[in-house]
Amino acid sequence: MTTASNDVLIAVAHEMADAARQVILPFFRNKTLTTDNKAPADFDPVTEADRAAERAMRDVLAARRPDDGILGEEYGAAAGTSGLTWVLDPIDGTRGFISGTPTWGVLIAVQDAHGPIYGIIDQPYIGERFEGGLGISKLTGPHGTMDLQTRDTTALDQATILTTFPEVGRPEEAQAFHALARQTQLTRYGMDCYGYALVAAGQVDLVVEAGLNAYDIAAPIAVVQAAGGIVTNWSGGPAHEGGQVLAAATAQLHAAALAVLGGDAT
Repeated sequence: MTTASNDVLIAVAHEMADAARQVILPFFRNKTLTTDNKAPADFDPVTEADRAAERAMRDVLAARRPDDGILGEEYGAAAGTSGLTWVLDPIDGTRGFISGTPTWGVLIAVQDAHGPIYGIIDQPYIGERFEGGLGISKLTGPHGTMDLQTRDTTALDQATILTTFPEVGRPEEAQAFHALARQTQLTRYGMDCYGYALVAAGQVDLVVEAGLNAYDIAAPIAVVQAAGGIVTNWSGGPAHEGGQVLAAATAQLHAAALAVLGGDAT
């Protein structure tokens, strides 16, 4: 059971997810959408959908939780006084968004000094909402509402592994990932935050990434852990500040993957 305070946090998170959905959907697969590049040396796209969705979520917080802190991808950090911080990624997977693939998502997490306590991964176009923490672990979508539970896979050679980019991160990180992937049954690419949702839903077993920001991973940590999975950095430590991330369905699979990755937690 959640307490009254937890009920408020959950309600505010859903209100933000609803607001972001309403703002984002008219932009998706809209051929008039323009894209800006935040990193001219590479390609880090941002659209008005990203910015408008974060503004909508911040408006909800201004009205409902004005004393909480905020960390958002597009508009940065704002200090709070409550001890809680909302970590927002209005569109995780903007590259997928502008390509028309439905594997991007809205990420919403609330965290205390120790890390995320509740999170939502919302896919507005499919109409799926994954949530975890504060006593909740469930998916609401086209098939109705169901509990989230990770798979019981313990052996690498029976596992499905996901990552967003084949390059993963630095060359040495890519080498470590591909060494691990060669020991698994199936490798898939390009899922962004939806990969973590699939771990929580018991569809796949591992997600391995590098070079993440806090807003990329806070909500997925809450959702995967509430479903029975484990999320750490490549050295087994906390991952909520970003960097290298390993999400695993079981403790045995997590240990086996860590042994191959041998990360430096950067």
